[in-house]
Amino acid sequence: MEVKGKRRFKGEEKTDPKRPKTERLDGPTVGYFRRVSDRLSKGFTEEEEKALFVENVLSEVRGKAAIISTDRTGSLTLERLLSLASPAQVAEVLAELGGETGSEFISVSCNQCGGHVMESALKQAHRWTEESTAEEDAEGTEDDEEHCGKLEAEVKRLCGVVRENMTVFLKDPYGSHVLRTLIQMLAGSLTRDAPAAQTGQNKPIRPKKPNPEVFDFEIPVSFWWELKHLSDCLMENVNVCVSSSNSSIALQTLLNVAHRKRPILCKKLIKGIMGYLTSLSSAPGVSPLLVFLKDQSSSHLMQTVFSFSQKALLQDLYKNHLRKQLMDLALHPIANFTVQSFITAAAHCKVFPKIFDELMEGFEAILARDHMGVVVQILESCIHWEEKQNEMLQRLLQAFHCSEPASLQVSCLPLFLSLLTYEVYYNTETAEGDAVTQPARSLSICYHGSRMVQALARFKDRTVLMNSLYSLSSADLLILGTDRNGSHALQMMVTASSDKSRGRILKKLEELYVDLACSSCGSRVLEAVWNSANVSQRESIAKKLVPSETQLRSDQFARHVWRNFGLTNFVRRRAEWQEFQTGESKKRKMFSDILQ
Repeated sequence: MEVKGKRRFKGEEKTDPKRPKTERLDGPTVGYFRRVSDRLSKGFTEEEEKALFVENVLSEVRGKAAIISTDRTGSLTLERLLSLASPAQVAEVLAELGGETGSEFISVSCNQCGGHVMESALKQAHRWTEESTAEEDAEGTEDDEEHCGKLEAEVKRLCGVVRENMTVFLKDPYGSHVLRTLIQMLAGSLTRDAPAAQTGQNKPIRPKKPNPEVFDFEIPVSFWWELKHLSDCLMENVNVCVSSSNSSIALQTLLNVAHRKRPILCKKLIKGIMGYLTSLSSAPGVSPLLVFLKDQSSSHLMQTVFSFSQKALLQDLYKNHLRKQLMDLALHPIANFTVQSFITAAAHCKVFPKIFDELMEGFEAILARDHMGVVVQILESCIHWEEKQNEMLQRLLQAFHCSEPASLQVSCLPLFLSLLTYEVYYNTETAEGDAVTQPARSLSICYHGSRMVQALARFKDRTVLMNSLYSLSSADLLILGTDRNGSHALQMMVTASSDKSRGRILKKLEELYVDLACSSCGSRVLEAVWNSANVSQRESIAKKLVPSETQLRSDQFARHVWRNFGLTNFVRRRAEWQEFQTGESKKRKMFSDILQ
């Protein structure tokens, strides 16, 4: 009987038959590196102790760095060790990993474990400018500069290997990560890894912060030249970059760092990418770009290109490639994301009104397809085009079936927040003609609904939206203020209002201040309201909060509200509190006038 496959147990590493088998560490060596990892976890109290430990462990690595780098246990320990090593020690490890000719960089970089070690070593290159301490003598300073030069030389040697084997690095899932890190290092702009949060079982979980922190650092002049040569090599292989997800991300990384550090290079890259894509053959009268906008891999690259394109290019793209195609793209499951990026990038361009008019022809079809990201981007772009705001609002009212008669418009806010039509939300028929004041369900809020309301709150005419807010019950207002999505919408509606409108909203919120203060989201809303309120409004808020002093000071969220509002002074030294708040109000008004 033929065996078709082998069962793979949990924790066992998947093997690729196309990849060469790597040599493994023996049992005693694996145990040694586990003990090293445990010692690193405990930390060091003195720099001298740490330096001696690192030197001792690296002495064990010499001669077998490649094997250790491709071993699961050894690679994890070596990664941590390199972050503590000096530039000279990092350069020594890189020199051994590359071999005499540097060709060994390929096998290590394209290994599941070795790729991480290469990235860790490259990330230490930002320390090439570390200054010697005052206690070091002149000879020590010269040695340090020499060691930094060695690290620079090893990075340049890796660049040469990457250029000669660009397609290998682009297509390999592990090698492409090394290429991305190399691009960041050459540009002097590195993405700092966010620390993982810990669960009760001390297991790392994904951090809540969505956007990684980016920091810039000084680089040697030679790195700029290496980046230029590497970008030229990438553009020579642009056909590979647009056809593979791994390759596409490498080019996106280059565009990102070039946009931040070398705008002229970024412009050149975008011109080259668009020149290649538009030069490809396609059906008569059909732009070749449409294929890439609908492709799962290349669409991400197109989003990045749109984000960094200048106004002239965006206008040309619409005129020659996207005109009369936007509706089809907006309804496509993949291309609608590129349309969102295009709308955002063109929000300040003269071509936006044409984009708006074209998308409005099938606006309800976009809603029906549930491509709410497109709708949100249109709304946010309309903030900069006052003449399009009323048409946008009317389209929304019609789409949610609360446009006619006018009495139905007072119910628009719950509909926008929940993305439900009038009939569904109120469980009634519009033919009855009268506005229903009591919904058949409690207020429900979704992410895109909140984003829509936040954009509408920044329109010049907010009458319809604010009238709907005034009509909400106290229970619905509390749900809105304490919901993680709805709280942002309420905050925007309150802070963007005039003093008169804000006073009317605060009147409805008076009995909810304590509940808001004791909520993680509500406390943020209350502080935002406080910062935008005048002195008399702040005093009325304080009067409602003070009677619940015990509850507020004992709550994990409300105690910050109590401190930030200075309510202790409000109770004991009212005149001093009023004087301070008046001064703060004058400062805020002065800075507001300067910014305007």
